[in-house]
Amino acid sequence: MRRLLVLFVALLLVAPAIVTAEELKVFIWSEYMDEEAMPAAFEKKTGIKVRLDIYENNEEMVAKLQAGGVSQYDIIVPSDYIMPVLINQKLIQPIDHAKVSNLKNLKPLFRETSYDPGNKWSVAWQWGTVGLMYRKDRISDEDAQSWSILFDPKKKPGSFWLIDSVREMMGIALLYLGYEFNSTNPKELKEAADLLVATKKTKDCMGFKPGVGGKNDVVAGTAAAAIVYNGDAIQSVTENPDKLAFVIPKEGSEIWYDSMCIPAKAPNPDTAHKWINWILEAKVGADLSNYNQFATPNAASMPYITPEDITNPGIYPTPDIMKTLHFTKDLGKKNRLMDEAWTRAKSH
Repeated sequence: MRRLLVLFVALLLVAPAIVTAEELKVFIWSEYMDEEAMPAAFEKKTGIKVRLDIYENNEEMVAKLQAGGVSQYDIIVPSDYIMPVLINQKLIQPIDHAKVSNLKNLKPLFRETSYDPGNKWSVAWQWGTVGLMYRKDRISDEDAQSWSILFDPKKKPGSFWLIDSVREMMGIALLYLGYEFNSTNPKELKEAADLLVATKKTKDCMGFKPGVGGKNDVVAGTAAAAIVYNGDAIQSVTENPDKLAFVIPKEGSEIWYDSMCIPAKAPNPDTAHKWINWILEAKVGADLSNYNQFATPNAASMPYITPEDITNPGIYPTPDIMKTLHFTKDLGKKNRLMDEAWTRAKSH
């Protein structure tokens, strides 16, 4: 009996430490950082454990927040175009600048974004593009210079994936047809949706797939090409440049940046601020970009970026490529038109 009493008292003494132990729960895109090394490094520095949950597109992330995730996660990593939705629906909380001294490290472009001037709600994480990843043994470099390799039924690219992301995929289809990337013209949206339906029905098209999944299939050789995010592709291209390549076709594509935000009812907002400030450290920001091979928004990180990456146009596009790239804009009430066109493309 005495032993049981001693054990009970010992548990009472330990329990408060267990209950109050700090933890950070991050909801993030897959393969967006070293999922072992970075959490371990943060825990080593702060004593705070990091738990990761993964999503594959912005719409999935927002749906999870609306279903209660707003009180489950401390950090989310949304893309630029979805930010107005998060702000207007009060799904995120303001950033306390007093707790993020490293904000000064951001490049000016990322401190005055159109949707969040002054970083009231968000802090830049990474930026990049969307393009075509392909196998050089099946598709020539010349043919890969145009989206026609996928959309022209006369071309025979071999099996390929379209990207399962509404704004990127619809925007690319619109550009190929000669329209604006962010068009809300019903006639143009219908044409873009019809193009995707027709493409989906060709022998070579395997349908829609998230960027990471499409990349993996190109690497494995089960697909000849896929529309993917540049960082996902560049990692594999760097490892096997003789067989794999990434390009932004001449008609153009999307340029994007993702940010760190704190959900409105985050269980550990102070811990979230510590994470944001840590990511903004010069060497930490460089480690992040050197691993995932997306471009860094952190000016202080640039001296520590792998030199080959800085000169790689797949990561840091040339001025000529930049002219063909478009930011995804929030369409407000006209998002409905885009969603209807996307539903038609996916369901027909």
